[in-house]
Amino acid sequence: MINGDYELIYNSFSPDFKSQISLKDLAEMGAGYTTDVKSFQQHHEFKLNGANVITWIDPSGLKAISALFGENDSITGMLMQPLTPATETDNKLSKLEYSLPFKGDWFVFWGGNNVLANYHYAHESQRYAYDFVQEKDGLSYEGDPTKNDSYFAFGQEVHAPADGTVVSVVNDIVDNEPVGVMNEKEPFGNVIVIDHGGEYSVLAHLKKDSVSVKPGDVVKRGQLVAQLGNSGNSSEAHMHFQVNDGKDLNSSKSINVQWKGIKSPVRGETVSN
Repeated sequence: MINGDYELIYNSFSPDFKSQISLKDLAEMGAGYTTDVKSFQQHHEFKLNGANVITWIDPSGLKAISALFGENDSITGMLMQPLTPATETDNKLSKLEYSLPFKGDWFVFWGGNNVLANYHYAHESQRYAYDFVQEKDGLSYEGDPTKNDSYFAFGQEVHAPADGTVVSVVNDIVDNEPVGVMNEKEPFGNVIVIDHGGEYSVLAHLKKDSVSVKPGDVVKRGQLVAQLGNSGNSSEAHMHFQVNDGKDLNSSKSINVQWKGIKSPVRGETVSN
């Protein structure tokens, strides 16, 4: 785009997308947006359940372009997104190293230090949260997509990410079904909060009645503590994980996670434990 190849890009648009924007509009917006940009580099690619999104970011980390691809690699949507990095907290990792709170291979649905890789980033209390799902052959489910049991993540074991003491538990919220209907009144759903000596890990959207620990229990890294569910403000079964500087999830701030044995994962990647 920085080379002015707007006609070439526009010819890759799907017919429906072309009906929403003209070549002239694309060229004007693109020229204005990229005035001070020398290059873009691919930051991440996300492929799941038929969605294919590629995001590029300029070297300054202040401007991004994201494109949604459809059939025959046609572009069905595009977003030019200025970024506002929280540089101070981005570079300040948790004091403790945390293990992934599950076993096996998991797909990073949301994760990273910008709003296009991680929608949580816009909210200080969840800025460095992650959402993980399980996928097989590019899908997170098999069978009826309205049923929780169709999702590979549903019912999977959840493990303590480090040694600590359980400070709060919710275990009685019904898992959302049909899948896609969310419970906004209880954002985290069934949840465990663990104190790791002033840092608090959060394991959310757990399966109803699956939590096996209670406040005051001392847990060890890797200990089984629950099963994964689809409770709370959740669109499908997934593991929501974050670390905060306090146990009150509304008033505390999210901390950038220092992971044990792996680099910080980004949306679209697969992590293993």
